[in-house]
Amino acid sequence: MRSRSFAAAITNDPRSAVSAPGWPAVLRDGEVTLRPLRMRDSSDWIESRRRNVEWLRQWEATPPGGPSGFGASSPVFTTMTRRLRADARRGLALPFVIEVGGAFAGQVNVAGVVRGSMESAHIGYWIDQNFAGRGVMPTAVALAVDHSFRVVGLHRIEVNIRPENVASQRVVEKLGFRSEGVRERFLHIDGDWRDHLSYALVKDDVPQGLLNRWHEAQQRTEPTLRPHRDTPA
Repeated sequence: MRSRSFAAAITNDPRSAVSAPGWPAVLRDGEVTLRPLRMRDSSDWIESRRRNVEWLRQWEATPPGGPSGFGASSPVFTTMTRRLRADARRGLALPFVIEVGGAFAGQVNVAGVVRGSMESAHIGYWIDQNFAGRGVMPTAVALAVDHSFRVVGLHRIEVNIRPENVASQRVVEKLGFRSEGVRERFLHIDGDWRDHLSYALVKDDVPQGLLNRWHEAQQRTEPTLRPHRDTPA
């Protein structure tokens, strides 16, 4: 069994004014790092998205009545990044980049943060096909969930996945997310309103942390586990 880090390092950037709980932050486990999305990620983001058009297109969110094309341009990146960074400053989102061994590999977004009596959010993600099938996405999701529960102070995290996206379902099932049924015509994806399967965890479900659960699952299954191809949610 290969060696790996069994703890996530959480680092707040002292140069940034923290205006939201748990943000900005850098989360690490082994070769996988989550860090804040930056404007200078533009070239890596565009190159990855253009190279992965067919891999990602069918899972891409699209505005009803708006353009249905796949976003992989500098204006799209700039608009997205400005919006996500503004949401992060307001405590509404945690827009992470995934790095593997220092290379850009995709995104994990904790978004839709609701405070008060709900204390919840949802997670969306995508990964470059070059890094799929290596356990990167379960690790990235586990890091984001643990940070959301322990540092951001959330109670519930939800992931919504199209029924056709079997590989993405495998990610949340491996992490032990609870299935909560079907949400009909829930999100506008790839040009139409699509049904989604809803999965969720609450903080009490993972008292020892989701990353710890994931590492324990890897130890139990690694000798016989066949690689799978993680896809976006």
